[in-house]
Parts: sequence; structure tokens; C-alpha cells
Amino acid sequence: MSGPYLIRGSVSLPEAELMWRFSRSSGPGGQHVNTSDSQVELRFDLAGTQALPPVWRERALRRLAGRLTDGVVSVRASEHRSQWRNREAAAVRLAALLAEATAPPPKPRKPTRIPRGINERRLREKKQRAQTKRGRSGRDWG
Repeated sequence: MSGPYLIRGSVSLPEAELMWRFSRSSGPGGQHVNTSDSQVELRFDLAGTQALPPVWRERALRRLAGRLTDGVVSVRASEHRSQWRNREAAAVRLAALLAEATAPPPKPRKPTRIPRGINERRLREKKQRAQTKRGRSGRDWG
């Protein structure tokens, strides 16, 4: 999956705006693992991009405000031994993050009234249950 990474619809991330950085992965490993640069950090300048529609960009900037550093969103991947697979994982993760951040807000909930019959039945059942419990008291047992 190289090339433009699809976010949603026909909007995709151009390869030219992605900044890649590679470093050594931490954690246990065997022979040759400490000398290969397999951790991938993918950075995308969200504030300065022209690839996203302005409405989507503003929405993503608002929703990802806690993750941004100077308007740049960063994603890391180091779960695979192969640098290529980590590149793919980071790109997919970034595309999914941006797809979620640019999604339109959910429709507001339309308030509804509880039907009168349901409320009356609930109160009737409450009274019946209270009557049953009152009948259990041992006052009348002689």
C-alpha cells in the first residue's frame, strides 16, 4: 500500500507531505535486531496541508489538539521486525486517525416523551411489589 493513502471518499494523503523518520526499535530481540532501523515515525503537517478540505482540516485540528506539536501529528509503529511493514502500519494508523478526526459530528438526539401507559404500568407494578413486601412483615403472626 504505497502511494497516496486514502482517508475517506476521494480525499487522500499525498506522499510528498508525509515525513518519515527511522530509528532502532527498543525491546527484546535476537541476532541482528539491534543494528536494523525498524521503528518508524510518520509525521504529517495538519495545520499547513492543502490536501484536506478546509472544513475537515479545522475539525481535525480541534479534535487532535492534544496530539499536535506545532500543528504536526505524529504516529509511531514498531510492532513488526520489518521496516517496510512498520511503514505500512504507521501509514494505515495515520489514515485511520485522520478519518476519525475528520468525521462529521453525530446527529443530535431527538428528545422523546415516555408514553403515559408505560409510566402508569410502572407505578402500578411498584405498588403491587410494595404490597407484596408489606405482606411479608411478621407483625400479624401471632
